This record gives sequence, structure tokens and C-alpha cells, in this order.
Amino acid sequence: MGLSVKHLLGIKELNVQDIEQIFKTADNFKQVLQRPIKKVPTLRDTTVANIFFENSTRTRLSFELAEKRLGADVVNFSASGSSVSKGETLIDTVNNILAMKVDMVVMRHSASGAPWFLANHIDASIVNAGDGTNEHPTQALLDAYSMREKLGSLKGRRIALLGDIMHSRVALSNIYCLNKLGAEVTVSGPPTLIPKHIESLGVRVEYDVKKALEWCDVANVLRIQLERQHKPLFSTLREYAMYYGVNKSMLDSIERDIVIMHPGPINRGVEINSDVADSKQSIILGQVENGVAIRMAVIYLLSGKREVVE
Repeated sequence: MGLSVKHLLGIKELNVQDIEQIFKTADNFKQVLQRPIKKVPTLRDTTVANIFFENSTRTRLSFELAEKRLGADVVNFSASGSSVSKGETLIDTVNNILAMKVDMVVMRHSASGAPWFLANHIDASIVNAGDGTNEHPTQALLDAYSMREKLGSLKGRRIALLGDIMHSRVALSNIYCLNKLGAEVTVSGPPTLIPKHIESLGVRVEYDVKKALEWCDVANVLRIQLERQHKPLFSTLREYAMYYGVNKSMLDSIERDIVIMHPGPINRGVEINSDVADSKQSIILGQVENGVAIRMAVIYLLSGKREVVE
């Protein structure tokens, strides 16, 4: 079985069967990653181009490792130091790469909608590795996969997304994914970082982070994205940490353990303290490990290959 879509542009385009198929395939690849030889030759005749117009560490490395674990040939492209700085357009850049017989493109771009634009102009499969403040589908998939691994079915589970909701593509993709899987979602943070009318997406809004933590089974803490904020939206980082940061004393006051997550990079001492990020309740490193398996699954399913993964 494959996916119902040619591209992974966003969670919004996936159905529940697609998500379950990705999770099932990731289960198989996670077993592969536990072996002494962590590779399968499934995509040995496939070339994947990683085209990143924004800086990235975890996502780029995770995709590259996933591609190499599948046996694919990998081409890495960075906008800095390329002809993009000379005025070359997105279409020309990608067409030049495709002329080198690339089969799949993994793209991160600062403009929301860029992967959709590209998918309308080229034949290769596109994987969205983050577009502007819109979506980051593989992050949402690995987050939901990690939650399910820890809690079982997500149906009826309570998930809190805490922090900079307005500028977070992770938040939007998480909301779409968790809603499709039957979870209840609450967003929490400063009023200036919560988009107006976000309730129309089927989520609750709670401005008191402590109350959100008391309510939830999982807290997915999001980074304050200062690089996307074009005007001051709160007084200082110290004030943010004081009123909206997740710290150990806050967790200790809750009578039950909740699961702590963070998509990274972590601003330690701002949205989350080190004693929380590194605690036994945290599955942050598990998210990183699961990211490779999820991205292997996505690339494999979009490739159209039908070899049995064992």
C-alpha cells in the first residue's frame, strides 16, 4: 500500500488511513534501525534532493539520515552560497536540480505555500520540511507517533500545545494530525501569541499554562520564534519564562505525571527549564529517534516502491 497523495505537502491533505500507514511503516523501519547494519537497499536507484532555503539542523540531518538508511543517493542544496543569492528563482533552481535526474525533493522554505507552488510546476514528489508559518507535516507525524508509542491510542487523549502558537508551523500541523486521530487539543500561551479564531480549528484556548498542564496528558512545548516576530509581543524573555515557561515546581504541583515533548531547538530557561527537558517525564530524545523512522516511512511510501520492508 502507498499513500493517497503524490506529495506530502501538509497534514491537511492526508486522511487517517494515510497516517496509520505511515505509522505502520515506521514501526518496521524502527526495527531496522535497531540492527547492527541499519540500512535497507529499498531506494538504491532513487535520488533525493534536500533543498533548504532556511537554516536547519535536526530536520535536515534527520531527512538525510533517513534517505541514506534507505539506500538513496542524496543531494544537499543550501540557499546560502548558491545562485539564489544572485537572483535565481525557485523554479529555475529546482528545474536545474531535476535536470540532474532527481526523483524526490525535500524542501524547507520561509514562504508559506512554497511546496504547493513547486508541486504545480514539477513532476517529482515533494516533501514539505516546513514552509513559513504554515505546516511542518513530518514533525507532526513524529510527534503523534511518539505520543502513541507512550500512551497507546490517541483517541480521547488530552494534548496541550504550549508557547508561540501564532508563528509555529509545528502547532498547525499538530492540530490537524491530532484532530484526525481523535485527540482533544488545547493551545496555551500569551494572548499575543495565540491567533484569533483558532477555536475554529477545533481546539480550546487556555491562557493559564498551569491550568493547561493540569488538564493534559501530554504537553508539547513550542519554541519562542523571535526570528518570525516583527514587533514586540511580550516584555522580556525573563517575563515570558516567569509566567509561561514550564518548570519543575510547576510539574511537581500536579498530582500525576504528564508526558513532556519539544520539537526543538530548545530555548532552555525560556519556554522550558533544563530540569524538565531532561526529566524522566520527557520524551524529547525519543522524538528525535522516531523522526528518522517516520521520515524513512514517508519517503518510502511516496517513492512508490513495493519491496517488503523486513
